[in-house]
Parts: sequence; structure tokens; C-alpha cells
Amino acid sequence: MQYGICNLGIVPIRLEASDKSEMVTQALYGDFFKVLEQRKKWSRIRFAYDNYEGWIDNKQYLEINESEYNQLANSDVKLSKDLVEYVSDKSNSLYPIPIGSNLNGLDLLKHTFDGNAITTKHEKANIIKTSFLYLNTPYLWGGKTPFGMDCSGFTQMVYKLNGYKLLRDASEQATQGLALSFIEESEPGDLAFFDNSEGNIIHVGIIMADNHIIHAHGKVRIDRLDHSGIYNTDRNVHTHRLRVIKKII
Repeated sequence: MQYGICNLGIVPIRLEASDKSEMVTQALYGDFFKVLEQRKKWSRIRFAYDNYEGWIDNKQYLEINESEYNQLANSDVKLSKDLVEYVSDKSNSLYPIPIGSNLNGLDLLKHTFDGNAITTKHEKANIIKTSFLYLNTPYLWGGKTPFGMDCSGFTQMVYKLNGYKLLRDASEQATQGLALSFIEESEPGDLAFFDNSEGNIIHVGIIMADNHIIHAHGKVRIDRLDHSGIYNTDRNVHTHRLRVIKKII
């Protein structure tokens, strides 16, 4: 088994081994993973954080050994706190990194970091405060940063910054936590999931107070939430059909 770590700020992870293939997620600085298959230009990887799989360009990560991988996996997570910061190498070259980057590999990568970091788990009340950091971020399929993110990338990163682990896709996140029977039972910070006409979970958002929801749809935005689903106040239509509400924390 081979192992790797992302040494760049934001790296696309593809569905197939091609630059033209769909981006399914992103590797952020410090993310580490197992290399399941290695080809001349591409490697299929599985992230340690959420077991998500995809293809990464071999030029956009560094190989590490099993001992280094295990050390990272068993360390208390330290994340970058600012929307954008920098790490620097021995030659003082700067590498921009987004909020939520994993700083546990700094020594391994021989990088230095002088910004703010998060090392503790926060109370559930902080979930909404964190979600506002991403407000108006444009929607990007597979994205996980303030420069573009999808619905489940948004919820995963908000929870991650508060010390809680969510899986990557909305359909996977819907398997976590405790299902609630009614919206009235929910609290700010709970997750609402939405399905399509085939019954497949296709969307997720974070419930706010007073029947509102913050979610990534065109951009990270705030809309009304009722028993039918999400009501877009700009368009005066329901855009998503409510399937289930889950309490993760």
C-alpha cells in the first residue's frame, strides 16, 4: 500500500484519470490518503478523513510512508482558521491555503505557518456562526472552499471546522445521525436533506432558527424552510423537496 499527502492549497479530485473528467471533490492542503492504484500520470486515492475515492494528478501530491500516514491519522486535528492564509517552504516560497486546511503535516512537508489555527471542538451553537463564513460562496460541483463549493462540501466543511466529521456526499451524510419526525423538533445546526422524483437524496443544508436554512444553491444562501421543502424567496418557488431532518450533534 502506498500513501500520499496534498502539498498544495486546492487540488481537484476527478471521477476518472483525466483532466477532462468531472471533479467530484477537492484535496485541501494537508489532506492525506491511501493510494489504491498508481498509473504513470494519475493515482486513485482514498481519503483518510471520509474514505472518499477519486483520481489525483501525480504532480499534485507527495508520497509518504505508512508510519507517517499513521502518525497523521492518530494526531489531534489542527486546521487553518482564516479564509485564506499561506504556508512557506525553506526558500520562503508562499503557498496559499484555504480555511479548513490540515496543518498536521507541516513538519512532514517542511513548511511553516504563522496564521490562526483551530484545535478544539466547538459547541453546536457555533455551527451557524461558521456557516456565515461561506455566505455568497459560488456553487461549484465538487468544491470545498470559499472560492466555490457544493451543498455537501459546504456542510462537511462547516462541521469539520467545529470538530465534527461528516461524510462527503449528501446521500452519505443522510446515513448519519438521528432522524427527526418534524421540523419543530429541529435545532439550528441540524441538517435537512432533500430528494428528487426517484427518491434519491440530492441536496443538504443547515437548519437555522425561525424556519430558515443556509445551503449551497447557485451560491451559499439563506432561504425559507417549511414542511414541503426549501422556498426560494427570490424566485417565489419551492426549489427542493424535503425528505428527512437529521440531528448529528
